[in-house]
Amino acid sequence: MIFPQQKKDLVLVVDDSPDSLGMINDTLDEAGLTVLVALEGNQALNITRSITPDIILMDALMPGMDGFETCQELKSQAHLEHIPIIFMTGLSDTQSILKGFEAGGVDYIQKPVNSSELLVRIKAHLNNAQLTQSARLALDASGQFLITTNQQGEFKWATPQAYHLLSNANLSEEWLKTELSKELGDFFATNFAQDQHVKIQKGGKTIELSFISRDAKNDHLFKIIDLKLIQEQPILQAAFNLTERESEVLTWLAKGKSNAEIAIILSISPHTINAHLAQIFKKLNVENRTSAAIVALQKVRDVH
Repeated sequence: MIFPQQKKDLVLVVDDSPDSLGMINDTLDEAGLTVLVALEGNQALNITRSITPDIILMDALMPGMDGFETCQELKSQAHLEHIPIIFMTGLSDTQSILKGFEAGGVDYIQKPVNSSELLVRIKAHLNNAQLTQSARLALDASGQFLITTNQQGEFKWATPQAYHLLSNANLSEEWLKTELSKELGDFFATNFAQDQHVKIQKGGKTIELSFISRDAKNDHLFKIIDLKLIQEQPILQAAFNLTERESEVLTWLAKGKSNAEIAIILSISPHTINAHLAQIFKKLNVENRTSAAIVALQKVRDVH
């Protein structure tokens, strides 16, 4: 029986010193890690445009673009935001150490590098990164409308369900990147009570952002609340004696969403959507999706 080989963690080493590169490459190779090498910052940026490493070792002092600037450039790329970067340098003053952390580094190792210490730190940060990524994937699959921002209110990430809801409110990803921080200005003001909701209105659509938590990196997690959706679901549920899930399916159906889109939004299978639709058609006394949508829209208009 042939077992699939376990994926080897990929380490990108950014250093212009041949002696340092030789020692680090030998150490990582013996530990079973795959090594990529960049001799300067721009080369590291070029590599990461096509390959995503699991961890990056960064020399702080390099000609041209130094390690701090390179780190900032790498962290500005969405697919690298969660990748840990460990600085390696002979600098030991507090200002240089703080500069490394402010640039986005997670750790700092002094040169000459101790191979045993390096491996221990790499393993620890790889484990932390994998746990963080697993948590994010779990949120992606949870069916919740969640987004995160940094401490300035700038957009960082959203679940697939949140993207659907925002798109339905005509809030594009470009809007998120350029305008969201302005909408959250009051929230991040010192006199704002964080248990209050932030209302955002655009094109006749109103959503609310409800603050959930803040992590060690000062990233803020918000839940998106669609006020109109919340109002419509109970109307349909009561009018047609639907279950809560059936009312959710019908609400999204009335908004023109396909079965596949509703399945993604509600985090259930398309087969389950079909089963709910069969019950919905029966309760609304209709035969197809179009008729169900018309009946639902008319009921909501009658109430409002």
